[in-house]
Formats: sequence, structure tokens, C-alpha cells
Amino acid sequence: MELTVRAGADLTDSADGNRREGRENRDVRGCVLVVAGDGPVLEEVSRHAAAVACEPVVVADLAAAADHWNDAALVLVDDDVVSGVPGMARRDGVYLLCRGKPPQSLWRRAFALGADEVVALPDSEGVLLAALADLAEAPSPDRGRVVAVIGGCGGAGASVLAASVAAAAAQSGAPALLMDCDPLGGGIDLVLGTESADGLRWPDIRVSAGRLAMSALDEALPATAYGDGHVSVLSCDRGGVGPDPEAAAAVVDAGVRAGRVVVCDLPRDVGPSGHRVLNAADLVVLVVPARLRASVAARRVLDRLGNARPRTRLLVRGPSPDGLTPHEIAGAVGVPLLAWAPADRRIARDVERGTFAPRRRRRLATAARSVLRSLEAA
Repeated sequence: MELTVRAGADLTDSADGNRREGRENRDVRGCVLVVAGDGPVLEEVSRHAAAVACEPVVVADLAAAADHWNDAALVLVDDDVVSGVPGMARRDGVYLLCRGKPPQSLWRRAFALGADEVVALPDSEGVLLAALADLAEAPSPDRGRVVAVIGGCGGAGASVLAASVAAAAAQSGAPALLMDCDPLGGGIDLVLGTESADGLRWPDIRVSAGRLAMSALDEALPATAYGDGHVSVLSCDRGGVGPDPEAAAAVVDAGVRAGRVVVCDLPRDVGPSGHRVLNAADLVVLVVPARLRASVAARRVLDRLGNARPRTRLLVRGPSPDGLTPHEIAGAVGVPLLAWAPADRRIARDVERGTFAPRRRRRLATAARSVLRSLEAA
């Protein structure tokens, strides 16, 4: 199984090569109306519409489009069907499409048609994909939030904290998306016990253009329930293959558009994919054990965070063998202190046994809720 954005079934023709019957008679209210004859523009629209699970209503010319013109949510017009003065009613959401660089005469036709925008394919296909994706899955009125969690040194406990933050969000009733972006880590699915669950992993996500729909991810990803909510989990595979930058950005965007709490477990060597996540993060949590050498290592990680540094906060894990306080560790690293989480041997045992289940009264769960409060305020 693989989730691919860009390629899709051709919506224009049936198996016998004829246009699908009844397309012009469908109820077009709230749908995409495509005004185009058979040709490369219609083929391009069909592929992109299939990628976001959107089935348009197709008519061959403006005369046939007249009865549907005001009812469609979005109108896509092939320049080849526009001639002279179209005489169509003015409305929002009309795009005029062409192949290649638009000639000067096209802009006059766009004005006469009342088009909002001219889309030159394939160079401006992102505009087309965004419009189709917005219609296929309208953004949530509540924007999602993104928190990136990164260890200041090896074994800091960043993956366990990331899983705890996602679980805490789910327990509060907010669906969460947990992304494992560390291909050389132990695997976030092993923390949650979803390693044997059916569903997609990063190697199955291919994004060459456009957007992913969160609804498609929900159907494809392993998920686990916590309280009244659930956590969708996207992990690396055992071959150590992590996300490419486009896939990482597309998955984060899908979660944000759907109003999810998106929790990303990042490697210390951030790399291109990690930086795409950091650019989208509202909050970055650097997890550091309360040890001097760990704080020195954390400063080196901090230097790799680029423009995400002002959005970074510190979570200190204890105890300290030398009696260092959380505020002293924060001062040594140079990052404001967010929370303190003493070590809990029961958590390590539960992770090893595949029985990890954050309990509200444990201190790590308290720290996770502190992260969520800080995320909400970010």
C-alpha cells in the first residue's frame, strides 16, 4: 500500500475510451465545474483532482456550463474553449487554464471571462492543486498546532516525551498526529506498541506536488486511542528510511489544516526534512538530562536549529548526579525552562514491554500537559 500525491486515475475517460456518461447531468452545487474539451488541460486537471479525491463535473464548452455556472464552488476553464467575449456572469472562483506560457491575448480573455487567476500548466500546477485541495477538504476553522521535540543528547527521552505529548492531546479530546522523523532512532511505533499494526510508514508516502488530505492519512496510518481521542502514527521503517523534505512538509500541512495537534520527533542531526518541520513548528522542545555533559551537547544541537531557536524551550529530565537544578541546566544551555520531569523507571519498563500508556498522575504526563499549554500560548 502506498499513498501518492500527484498521479491519479484519469477522470475524463472510461475503460472504453468514451467520456463517462451522465457527467453533465450531475448536481454541481458545491462541486468543481471543469469547462474543457478532450486534451492536455483536461488530462492535467483530471490527474490533480484524483490526487485529492475530488471528482469534477466536466462540460465541453461555455454554453453547456451556463446552467451550472453560478452553482459550482470552483470553475476551471480551458483557454481553448474561450473565444471572443464569453458573456458569462461575473462570479468568484473562476480560473482560466492554459498549457505553457500565457500569450498576451490570454489576459484579455481572462478579463472578459472574469477569471480570478490565470494558471499556466504545468509551471503553476501548485495553484490548481491548492484550489482543488481546499475544496476537497476545507481547512478546519481551528488551525492546528505543531510542536517539534528533539533530544539534546543521545538517550535524552525525546521520543517518549513526544509520544506522551501526543497521548495527552488525545486524552483531552483533541486528535493528534505523531510523526517520527528520526530514521536512526528506535522507532516511535515501538514506544506506542504500534509496530505490528497495519498502515503506512514514511517510505510509503510519496509527494511530488500538491497537498495530502488528512482524511486520507487517517484511513492509511496506524492509530491508537487515548481517552476520548486518538493518535495517528507515522513512523520510519526498520530499514532506516525517514521522510523526504516534501513529504514531511506535506504531512505537517495536512495536520495543521485539519486542526490537529502535530507532534514531531526530530533527530539531533536535523537535516533538510527536519528543517522543513522546524519552519512550521509553533514550539520546539529540547529535552536535556540534568547533567553537565548533556547541557554542553544540547548547546551544539541548539546551534543547528537556525531560526527556530527563539521558539525553543527546555525540558529537563532528572535527577542530576551533581545536584544541578533545572534552572541551572537551562542557564547552561541558554534556553528558557519549560518543565522538569524526573526519571520514572516504570516508563522505561513499559516501553520495553510494549505497554506504554501515559497516566495522568505521572510526572511525565504532567510535563506533557505543560508542553501543550505552552503550545497553545505560542
